[in-house]
Amino acid sequence: VIWCGVCFLAFMLDKNLEHIDVYFYVMGGVLGLVLGATQSLARSTYSKLLPETEDHATYFSFYDVTEKIAIVLGMSVFGLLISITGSMQWSVLFLAIFFFVAFIVINTIRATKYVK
Repeated sequence: VIWCGVCFLAFMLDKNLEHIDVYFYVMGGVLGLVLGATQSLARSTYSKLLPETEDHATYFSFYDVTEKIAIVLGMSVFGLLISITGSMQWSVLFLAIFFFVAFIVINTIRATKYVK
């Protein structure tokens, strides 16, 4: 939710605003506060969704591969939108849309006995 909010605010910023650098640094600070926990929370949440098995390495290998694919696809879409529109604003707005879609997908996952 915070990521979507910051992306939307970045989309709404006008580069001609007075003190635009202050707004940019505040958004960077907010993202810095959230970014620290993102990786560890994602991996721990993923581990709670795994079935009970002895071989968790296979699942985490799949997690790592899909993470790399998501990075490549995300950066490709970001760059493509910049080249099409000539502005980073639309790319940032699409990041917010990606975060919103991820939020919906995560909320549709059924709970395991570890997640209530």
